Amino acid sequence: MTIYLDIIFLENLFMNFIILYACQIILKLPTRIIRTLLSSLIGSIYAILAYTSILSIYSNIFLKIALSIAMVYIAFNPKNVKSMFKDLVVFYLTSFTFGGVAFAMLYFINPQKILLKKGVLIGTYPIKIIVAGGLFGFILITYVFKIIKGKITKKDMKTSIKIYLNNQVIKTNVIIDTGNFLKDPITKTPVIVIEKDILEGAISKNILDNLEKIIVGENIDLGKYKEKIRIIPYTSLGKQNGILLGIKVDKIEIMMEENVITKNNIIVGIYDGTLSKQNKYHGLIGLDIIENDSDEKSLSVV
Repeated sequence: MTIYLDIIFLENLFMNFIILYACQIILKLPTRIIRTLLSSLIGSIYAILAYTSILSIYSNIFLKIALSIAMVYIAFNPKNVKSMFKDLVVFYLTSFTFGGVAFAMLYFINPQKILLKKGVLIGTYPIKIIVAGGLFGFILITYVFKIIKGKITKKDMKTSIKIYLNNQVIKTNVIIDTGNFLKDPITKTPVIVIEKDILEGAISKNILDNLEKIIVGENIDLGKYKEKIRIIPYTSLGKQNGILLGIKVDKIEIMMEENVITKNNIIVGIYDGTLSKQNKYHGLIGLDIIENDSDEKSLSVV
């Protein structure tokens, strides 16, 4: 069998890049093209060194772990040890999934042409099998992680947000509610729900004390809030035709571990009651608001 090192190099470069890119999607990290390519390049060089036995020390497991850490650090640039560990775990899980998918496709399509030499999978299989395996692995791993994330309990999904309105900042704890898909029926602007008492001081007392009257159309002086007021219909358990008074805020910031997600086009629905009996949280925010953050993600090439 004739083996071409340039083919091995390119195959590994492609697989490393798509694995790192999948990790960035799963971890919701900015896509840094040059850093990802550089990290992929290092992994491909290792594969060539391992295959040709230029340096036998490259078979050392500790150096393999060190290589993984270097690749993750270069591609993702984690801010601290905790982030580094999380990124490394996702990198390994993604790599194992991709490797299993690629090997399975080779086994079912052309098993007699598979050769594993010095830890490097080689053979005379078409390059399109590797490409197909990489793409299928990408779809599989991102889909599985999305399912897992959707099954996280509400206890694990408590976070804090900052609401910016009229040069004031309101900070409170909220639950990321997977069942909250509230939107302004006209503009389709996302709606979060916040207890009325939390908004005292940022919204005029005249509005907070007359929520029901404003909803039914009574003549209440709205002052500078007139252009910001929205009427939001909703359906919940035990209330089929509810209505919330909403107000469009300047922006909100959602604290997600090491990341802060900023949303500029959000309506706050004012809830006249208590959402948590233990006062552990005072608002509800939809998971789709956090997931749909493409406008806040930065595409960097450095």
